[in-house]
Amino acid sequence: MTTIKHWALDDRPREKLILKGIDSLSDAELLAILIGSGTRKKSAVEVAKSLLASADNRLSTLCKYTLHELMQTKGIGKVRAITLMAGMELGRRREKTSVLKNQIQSSAEVARYLQSRFKDRLTEVFAVAYLNRANKLNHLEVISEGGLTGTVADPRVIFKKALQYNAVSLILCHNHPSGNLKPSRADEELTIKLREAARFFDMQVLDHVIVSDEGYFSFADEGLI
Repeated sequence: MTTIKHWALDDRPREKLILKGIDSLSDAELLAILIGSGTRKKSAVEVAKSLLASADNRLSTLCKYTLHELMQTKGIGKVRAITLMAGMELGRRREKTSVLKNQIQSSAEVARYLQSRFKDRLTEVFAVAYLNRANKLNHLEVISEGGLTGTVADPRVIFKKALQYNAVSLILCHNHPSGNLKPSRADEELTIKLREAARFFDMQVLDHVIVSDEGYFSFADEGLI
């Protein structure tokens, strides 16, 4: 088996990181560090390049891979696949914690946060952002996860959570894995239904934000709420 210590100096990602800094490493070299070692015929960097090639050399596509899909590349067993998934999840969580720390002032801020949360989901997710009186995020709760084309949002669950998290206002949120940002008739009807229900609890539905990899759609910005 070819390990990092047996490579030429220029081909050793760990040593390169120490000598030149992490910014000097390519995507494949960063993945190679997580992979650790190669096979009898390929170095870890070569295995990483094969893995990237299977995802059209797009990290955004690779981040959506399941454990089984990662293991389709020769040299990526279950343990290495788990390590890669853990590394990608840490990146997502770091991105999530850097968004929406302060008062929410625009739909664009909400959209960036949602994209960091749901950008690698292959199915539709419906969530609710629960805000306090200062318009700061108390909690984001995933209410339901569905298939490729839809999910179910139970108002009873939504408002039970709203009371639990002492919410004053709500922002409805979901993703469209297809990339199409146009709200469906069901999206519009649900928004109206939840807006009216919120009034009975002295709460307000501020917006319904739909996100995809391509952008976002805000009901509030479009005057639909």
